[in-house]
Amino acid sequence: MTIQEKNTIEKLRQNGYGYKKIAAELNLPIGTVKTYCKRHLAMEDDKQRCPVCETVIKQTPHKKEKRFCSDKCRMKWWKEHPDLINRPSKYEYICSYCGKSFSSRNPKRKYCSQRCYIDSRRKGGERHE
Repeated sequence: MTIQEKNTIEKLRQNGYGYKKIAAELNLPIGTVKTYCKRHLAMEDDKQRCPVCETVIKQTPHKKEKRFCSDKCRMKWWKEHPDLINRPSKYEYICSYCGKSFSSRNPKRKYCSQRCYIDSRRKGGERHE
């Protein structure tokens, strides 16, 4: 890439052009333009923004990359996108104490309620009716 092309890329990015438009204008591969911009241009447009409020997110070095600017934005986004939550399946069980059928997301659960758990501890054993 020539110095003239680099300067043109910088000017076009400052004018708000995207990677595709710059690549088409200079007849360069889009990957080349993208790589150059990410390595050499420190522009606000290239920084990661919060998907809720569009605030630039300040990343802490050597920490997990933040996706949201605050807990408030994180909770709002997940509340608006419940279909994207990866929840485990519900499991069907029979209570070890009372014998009733119940469902739970916890794969290790034994009792249908805290009452059955306490009664089983007090009476020292399993009771099935």
